[in-house]
Amino acid sequence: MKNILRFIFFILIQVFVLDKVPLLHQYLKPTIAFLFILWLPFSLSRVALMAIAFIFGLVLDYFSGVPGLHSAPMVLIAYLRPFLLNLLLPQQKAEITYSDPSTKSVGIGPYAVYIIVLTVVYHIYLTFIEWMQFGNFMFFIGKVLGSALLSLVLIFITELLFFRKVKFKTNAG
Repeated sequence: MKNILRFIFFILIQVFVLDKVPLLHQYLKPTIAFLFILWLPFSLSRVALMAIAFIFGLVLDYFSGVPGLHSAPMVLIAYLRPFLLNLLLPQQKAEITYSDPSTKSVGIGPYAVYIIVLTVVYHIYLTFIEWMQFGNFMFFIGKVLGSALLSLVLIFITELLFFRKVKFKTNAG
């Protein structure tokens, strides 16, 4: 139920607030909607993650009027997410785990790396799809870095404002 509410919340915030930012919209595109994918439980399979990401992206695409613009980067970060989590999580967490990624479950450092890497990947792919060419490479890099930094600030503010209870579970017995 909480993930359905998050789905609706992130769609509404992205579509009716962040996509309406007037002056920054052409050059910087603040995006926090993909945080929904990053907050999904560890227990989901890669196929389920990618299916949810595709549906989530399609809903954003519907509101933006550009098919594939959000769904492709959403599916990409859903595909990369398990690889990145396997690299960042210590091996001793195999016995005792938490239900979803957060600063408390994986630690501040690994969680920050997780958020930063997937945010930058998302914005590189999103900006590339928007342009479908590199054009002015420095402008491309500037737009990616500016949008990613703005999104990271908004993500960390969201993390501070919306404290998530961490569910602790064991695999024992």
